[in-house]
Amino acid sequence: MFTIVTGLLYPVYVQRSDPQFGQIMMEHYGGKDSEFSAATQYLNHRSNLSNYYLKELLGLIAAEETSHMEMIACAIKLLGGPPLSYVNSEGIPWNSDYVDQSLDPLAMLQADAEAEIRARALYDRHLTLTSDPSLKQMLSFLGGREDVHKHLFQKAQALILQGTKPEQFKQLISEYKVSFYKRNSESFLKKRH
Repeated sequence: MFTIVTGLLYPVYVQRSDPQFGQIMMEHYGGKDSEFSAATQYLNHRSNLSNYYLKELLGLIAAEETSHMEMIACAIKLLGGPPLSYVNSEGIPWNSDYVDQSLDPLAMLQADAEAEIRARALYDRHLTLTSDPSLKQMLSFLGGREDVHKHLFQKAQALILQGTKPEQFKQLISEYKVSFYKRNSESFLKKRH
């Protein structure tokens, strides 16, 4: 189900050390609305779903969230931030209360969409706290991926409400994969210009 690929999903650069912003970035690593919280929640929800395609979608997105964590970890280290641990920006330890425990598929997908909305808002807020153009690009990229995930979770909810047959959920996997193809194509075009 999961594939390990060497290298980061998106390049991480910083112009100068900024330990204070590195501390702020811990919120994305081990805070309530962190990538760790999202990956943990989606893996838990995945385990409680019967629809094969929804399980696959949640697994793909959980794997991507862990790659986002890796990017955040790299940025924190480059900024000279604190040692990595599962704490938020104030040093408060991560806890399982951050993970939704719903069992109903609609409630799970709603909680997952809401997690993406909160994560996007956090990225947007932190975009205003740095003047580093490379970090701004990375944060924008991560926020954009949260939008893709939210869209897919909301689309999955709509399919459930419509009484769609399980095999028709396969389109969500295709849409997820296309979102990566589109992103890679756009990155390639930017590098050429």
